[in-house]
Amino acid sequence: MSQNDHNRGGQRPNDGPPDLDELFRKLNQRLSRLFGGKPSPDDRGNAPGGMRFGAAGILLVLAGLWLLSGFYVVDAREEAVVLRLGSFNRTSESGLQWRAPYPFESVEIVNLTEVRSIEVGYRSNDRSRVNGESLMLTADQNIIDVQLSVQYDVKDARDFLFNNLATEADARDVVKQATETAIREVVGRNKVDFVLNEGRSQVAAETQRIIQGILDRYKLGVRIAKVNINGVQPPEQVLAAFDDAVKAGQDKEKLRNDGVAYANDVVPKAHGLAARLLQEAEGYRQNVVATAEGDAARFNSVQAEYAKAPKVMRDRMYFDMMQQVLSNTSKVIVDQKSGNNLLYLPLDKLMQASAPQAPAATATPAPAVASPQGPAPASAPHAGSISRDVIRGRNQ
Repeated sequence: MSQNDHNRGGQRPNDGPPDLDELFRKLNQRLSRLFGGKPSPDDRGNAPGGMRFGAAGILLVLAGLWLLSGFYVVDAREEAVVLRLGSFNRTSESGLQWRAPYPFESVEIVNLTEVRSIEVGYRSNDRSRVNGESLMLTADQNIIDVQLSVQYDVKDARDFLFNNLATEADARDVVKQATETAIREVVGRNKVDFVLNEGRSQVAAETQRIIQGILDRYKLGVRIAKVNINGVQPPEQVLAAFDDAVKAGQDKEKLRNDGVAYANDVVPKAHGLAARLLQEAEGYRQNVVATAEGDAARFNSVQAEYAKAPKVMRDRMYFDMMQQVLSNTSKVIVDQKSGNNLLYLPLDKLMQASAPQAPAATATPAPAVASPQGPAPASAPHAGSISRDVIRGRNQ
């Protein structure tokens, strides 16, 4: 067998180059079997043409697959950042998108609505404390233990990818460091009582504002959603003393509220009583003044009439006074001016006898007190005439 015949049979000398036609023919046969075709009897003679046809098909399929690899889908909650040769090119909205296949362009998809969270001062629960993060110093030189969590999301995908150090974990570290800086600044500006009791909400709001300002200066594309103060308490070594102080403060506040409530009850009553006394005093003053003015006017009028007829006015005033005095008593003692007889008039008995509920009867004569020089009046039926005579004689 010659050298050429030996080579045509698929064999070659050990030191000669490989038979390329034979290799392409075998490759073409394998591809034909792969795609379901059968090799023709004259594949050996048509090897170069079949080889070219199979290689072109392969290239077309590969090219199609390469172009199809540029399609990608962006969810409604996400935003895609397209990189061309490693640098920012554009951002893509939600939906089916296409980019130039690798290695010309690549895409990074960022979830904008995912809420991420970090913890400062503890891990997983309040009992697993991290003292290096939670212990802080207040403005009045007191140590306090603060535990908080921060929730944040992405507001700018480009800044979030390009302005962080490398990965999202680096962004998490930056947010955590900014949180520690902000909470220490806020706690350091306030006193321990304010942070422990009424100032928690204000501390959280101020901390969120400072964190957002730091992240915006770094342009990290992160938005702080909420800052939660999970726990604020003194260190365990002085916790009992602080509890006593807090209880005393609560008792003080309770007593103050009780005092305010008592004042709110007593003061209006005192004001009302004072107003009533003032009104009564004003009424009494007006009454006294009006009475005095009336008496003064009456005196002036009487004085004018008295100047005209002094005797008549004296008698009239005397009669009026005697009528006023005698109308309030039931007994009358009359002293005769001309004699020494002292008469006792039993007007009380006479009034009882003349009362409408008692039958009319003759009054029993009462003894009269008489002087030794003359007899006393005889009987009660003549008391009226005697009284009139006595008064008439006195007027004379």
